[in-house]
Amino acid sequence: MNEYIDTNMRTELLVFLVLAFVIIVFSSFTMFTLITHLKRELSRRRHVWLLGGSAVYGIGLWSMHFLALLSTNHYSFINVPMLLSLFVSSGLAYLSFLMLGSERMGAFSARLGLAALLLGTGSALLHYLNRMFGPVEAFHFDPVMFGLSIAIILLGSAIALLLHEMNPESTVWPASIVLGSSCMMMHMLGMRGLSIEYSEVMTAERLNEYYMVLAIMLGLATLTILGISLMTRMSDRRYRQADQRYKQLVENSIDMIAVLDGNHWEYINRSGLRLFHASERDEMVGKSIYLFLHPKHHADTAHRIGTFEPGKTFPPEELEWFTVSGKKLYTEVVIASTTLRGRPAFQLIVRDISERKKNEELLINSEKLYVAGQLAAGIAHEIRNPLTSLKGFLQLISTGRSNGRNYFDIMKSELNRIESIVSELLMLSKPQVYELAYLDMRQVLDDTVMLLEAQASLHNTEVAVETDSAPLWVFGVENQIKQAFINVIKNAIEAMEDGGMIAISSKLEDGNVVTRIIDQGPGIPKEQLAKMGQPFYTTKDRGTGLGLMVTFKIVDNHQGRIQAHSEMGEGATFVISFPYATPPLTGEQAGQAPGTVVASGKGTVLRTLNGSLDETNLRECRKP
Repeated sequence: MNEYIDTNMRTELLVFLVLAFVIIVFSSFTMFTLITHLKRELSRRRHVWLLGGSAVYGIGLWSMHFLALLSTNHYSFINVPMLLSLFVSSGLAYLSFLMLGSERMGAFSARLGLAALLLGTGSALLHYLNRMFGPVEAFHFDPVMFGLSIAIILLGSAIALLLHEMNPESTVWPASIVLGSSCMMMHMLGMRGLSIEYSEVMTAERLNEYYMVLAIMLGLATLTILGISLMTRMSDRRYRQADQRYKQLVENSIDMIAVLDGNHWEYINRSGLRLFHASERDEMVGKSIYLFLHPKHHADTAHRIGTFEPGKTFPPEELEWFTVSGKKLYTEVVIASTTLRGRPAFQLIVRDISERKKNEELLINSEKLYVAGQLAAGIAHEIRNPLTSLKGFLQLISTGRSNGRNYFDIMKSELNRIESIVSELLMLSKPQVYELAYLDMRQVLDDTVMLLEAQASLHNTEVAVETDSAPLWVFGVENQIKQAFINVIKNAIEAMEDGGMIAISSKLEDGNVVTRIIDQGPGIPKEQLAKMGQPFYTTKDRGTGLGLMVTFKIVDNHQGRIQAHSEMGEGATFVISFPYATPPLTGEQAGQAPGTVVASGKGTVLRTLNGSLDETNLRECRKP
């Protein structure tokens, strides 16, 4: 009968120990799972995961401690110091993971050692403080057992933390078993090496009350741990499902998706490996991006990934790369900040635009050929007509059939026409040297109208000019600006076959000198407005089709704008604007050119040759 009772008691004690071990392992598992969520976030929510994991571990450690005590002849006490020890152990666990995740605290080995010390100390304090703050009259430590228990909990904490840091996703169970086993061994060795004499004798009635309260608290603690464990498990399962869908989306993306850790490739999807002609991930992963990035982009890219701003996404940028085989790639890249195992990182979305670049180049070349063909056809057509006339007159003169008529004036006119066409072509293509000056638009318009006064009278046309009373300064080439206005006003005069009024107004508007030329002609159809400024497009019988093209180019070279508006039957309006420029000098000196410049037919910026006025000063002069 006694043997049966002893067997039952040993079975009950073993059940208590197994239950205590299961609880501490499950609480450790829940803690590490919650800490894994912490590593996925760099926001305020990370502290929620950290506090939750630390609290679950503290409750599990406390439950393990009291269940394991039931397998010994020691008493269990329920008092304020017991609750304080629970908060102390949970707080130290919180600090240990906070320390481990803070890279500012030093090297990883130092942080790991300090975190293990905090976690192990919290576990040991809960065990030993509960024994010391009860009705104890005397106690005795076995130094060997005490030291061994402390060494085991510290070593177990370090190994568990190291396992979890190596791979948080796959080492949760091993780390939990190691930490739970070290806590159980610390408890058993500590109790074996601790002798206590109690100052109170526990009666059966009081002992039953203690055990009743203890059973309720243990039940609540166990339910709390199981509830949080289930919630964590369900949350983790949903996260893994979402993570799996995200991984499939990333891996199957037609664009390259990569993650940078510092300036090294940490992850590249399959499309990225194909894009860079890499057969294995090892050919790129772990290597610096600067080994593949074109040197001209190194500085800008280093600046972008040198400073981390959570949630920031840089605008798309075109970057050139070199593949593993050395082939050049043209890409469009979007860089966004993210996190990797709790550390700042960058995500890259890279799109191959090599084919688009090739098509753009082909399009540009085809446009060049088209324009060249247009120019060649236009030049051949415009010059061939006067050449044919000249050839005919020369044949008449050479055969003596001129009948005494003088063809030289006609021939001279045709030669002048050829010269005009060639001069306008040179103005469009060849860089020429001009004198820049501060010009009063009022005077420029007066001079222009005076030049066209005779032609206007012949066409029964009146030209009225209205300007501001204050000077309207612009900075540019006087003859070119006059030529631009001459071309527009001359077209207006010729468009009004029955005569009429041309109203010209010039005012200062929003930092620009805006000149409007309004005629009373028949108007310009929309299809002709769309073609205005194209080379050799003209509606005149003897027009070259280059006048308005030259005008557009002159205005563009002076950083100005030209617009045309027209309604059929209501005439046409040309609006020409130039940037207002404040001259450094007043009076007659302001009209002198400060330097010699080149106006290039391929660009819109005037550049100085003699260094007396640089681009910066030129732009400053043009500011209102």
